Amino acid sequence: MSVQVVTFGCRLNTHESEVIRRSAEAAGRDNLIVVNTCAVTAEATRKARQTIRKLRRDHPDAEIVVTGCAAQVEPETFAEMAEVTQIVGNAEKMRAETWAAPFGVGSEERVQVDDIMSVRETALHLIDGMEGRVRAFVQVQNGCDHRCTFCIIPYGRGPSRSVPMGAVVEQVRLLVQNGVREVVLTGVDLTSYGPDLPGNPSLGKLVRTILKLVPELERLRISSIDAVEVDDELVAAIAEEERLMPHLHISLQAGDDLILKRMKRRHLRGDAIRFCRDLRALRPDIVFGADLITGFPTETEAHFRNTLDIVDACGLTHLHVFPFSPRPGTPAARMPQVPPEVARERALRLREKGAEALRRHLAGEIGRHRQALVESAELARTEGFALVKLARPEKAGTVVPVTIAGHDGTRLLAA
Repeated sequence: MSVQVVTFGCRLNTHESEVIRRSAEAAGRDNLIVVNTCAVTAEATRKARQTIRKLRRDHPDAEIVVTGCAAQVEPETFAEMAEVTQIVGNAEKMRAETWAAPFGVGSEERVQVDDIMSVRETALHLIDGMEGRVRAFVQVQNGCDHRCTFCIIPYGRGPSRSVPMGAVVEQVRLLVQNGVREVVLTGVDLTSYGPDLPGNPSLGKLVRTILKLVPELERLRISSIDAVEVDDELVAAIAEEERLMPHLHISLQAGDDLILKRMKRRHLRGDAIRFCRDLRALRPDIVFGADLITGFPTETEAHFRNTLDIVDACGLTHLHVFPFSPRPGTPAARMPQVPPEVARERALRLREKGAEALRRHLAGEIGRHRQALVESAELARTEGFALVKLARPEKAGTVVPVTIAGHDGTRLLAA
């Protein structure tokens, strides 16, 4: 083992883990394990701690460095673990010099975590591809200026800041030159892109610019968005740009207005329904996914049913469901709590609803012709992000035409 990076959480972490790995390998590091953590829930931190203990048992002589959002917001939690060599903050992890020399066990600088709220710029970290992946992520934004009552992430990522459009275009061009067929734009609050840059470009402007200046790029995707922030130019791009994939994942969180207000979200149920309806009218093949939380403090069965019902009201297909777990330091942790077993039971019911919606979507794909990006010998993704099992092996990284013959409940089957 030379450098191993264990990643938890979001697509942005996936991108940053690749930057970390390459920086450490370029510095000639050896016998190094980096755990890039997530802080979205208390459960995410617990799983990271559990993984660290196992890694130490399996690799007794390795240096284990913990970084990411959980390390940023609660470094003391990991400093108490004898298994951990070093704790590195979210700003520090992206600096090549951080990984240039071995860490000293027991050194006075064992915890290297600065004030993330003082960070005002996000540099674009150039990579020429993603090891073992057929698509590449490009970080165009970091941080968040909103204060949802359940979320600790702004304190792990700092204020919202954007990467200049020229740097993004050059990164995408480099990736395409190295054979990448699909690029995914990522960020913590992606639709807040631009106000901190000269000229105040929007995410829609960035998308249009990439597609215009990198005509060789076959497929462009957008990761999770906040629908209330979507600008008119992005709506137009979704309607008009065939190379912009018809799949959006919405940071929805709940389907009940009172719960949304207590979450301090900036949209209501009707806003989400109108957004999906209007975009579907502009691009009928668009597919929507969403993040949804069950068991948020004060949630009643009636509130939950509104969340359950919004799956059909918005026509959602791919659900990410999280039972609420209180995050210390957030306002929601101080609100009247729903019993954990109730939150988990509601999560199970919502996942079953999501599975039903997915099966309905897959059934609607039968007989259609799609262009699928091959991820492994026999698995690929359609434009709408549905997984499809190929009838015969194809080369990973190629885009192949497929006719959908059926489905097995979770994925499409090609003829």
